[in-house]
Amino acid sequence: MGLFSKIKQGLQKTRDAMVQRMQRVINSFTKIDEDLFEELEETMIMSDMGVETSVEICSRLRKLVKERGVKDPAKIMDLIEEIIGDMMGEDTALDLSTKPSVIMVIGVNGAGKTTTIGKLSNQLKNEGKKVLIAAADTFRAAAIEQLEVWADRAGVPIVRHAEGSDPAAVVYDAVTAAIARECDVVIVDTAGRLHNKKNLMDELAKIHRIIQQRAEGCAVETLLVLDATTGQNAVSQARLFSEVADITGIVLTKLDGTAKGGIVVSIHNELGIPVKLVGVGEGIDDLQPFSSSDFARALFDHSKDVKLGSEEDPEKNGEEAEEAEENEEDTDA
Repeated sequence: MGLFSKIKQGLQKTRDAMVQRMQRVINSFTKIDEDLFEELEETMIMSDMGVETSVEICSRLRKLVKERGVKDPAKIMDLIEEIIGDMMGEDTALDLSTKPSVIMVIGVNGAGKTTTIGKLSNQLKNEGKKVLIAAADTFRAAAIEQLEVWADRAGVPIVRHAEGSDPAAVVYDAVTAAIARECDVVIVDTAGRLHNKKNLMDELAKIHRIIQQRAEGCAVETLLVLDATTGQNAVSQARLFSEVADITGIVLTKLDGTAKGGIVVSIHNELGIPVKLVGVGEGIDDLQPFSSSDFARALFDHSKDVKLGSEEDPEKNGEEAEEAEENEEDTDA
């Protein structure tokens, strides 16, 4: 399956719950007026796009409709797709310009940090890069063990210390080993203790100092891993983490399991942090580089085929998708 096919498949629930519902609103109007804009805005907010982002999209939509003299509601969805594509801006790839380059991975426990590191290690190795993992989340023994399993699956070495060790010491040894072994990339797992922001800030700053001491001038990415199924809570997490770390990119996991894929737009629009990677499945090769153009194209794909009063009710589909998601969360709990 190609990259576009995977992102398209991964956004299926979001299309059903958000885009098709927006299309249904548009199909219920015979002219473009303020009532249409207000209903669209409400639909976006209810679909977890976020208030600020929904308001901005509709504000831009009003402006485009006026500037281009659009009269037909059927053309509205094309304009929304154009606006979202413009809001997402240019894609930003990982900066791996030095040898070694360092990727620090942060995020709360349960967001998918460990699996992200495993999948990213596999991806980079398949690109011909020599990768080393640093198990610097030393406060949970399970974290180290899980990371070892993924490192083994990806076929890359791992540097670890005993549970409770100084995370910075692990990073020191890992960067030293990476230089000696001429590795291309060091991926650092870190603790996700957001409830104590001061400690986390100090720890990340110490790790960063160690990296610069051992590999002065190396490229450093700080990737925040967010669980897409948490919707606007993920945006709130991004805000909090951005207060304690210089985040260079977002990894959005479990995009295929949620109807809340619209948070991709919220994160970029409200925080100005680019989404660099997305998880669209459970397989080791299901972590994909993010493409804003593919995202917009996949999100709106076939949305214009939905007709008012058709047998396939997009609003019902969206509700079913949300209900199924809630049932999954209840089961997990």
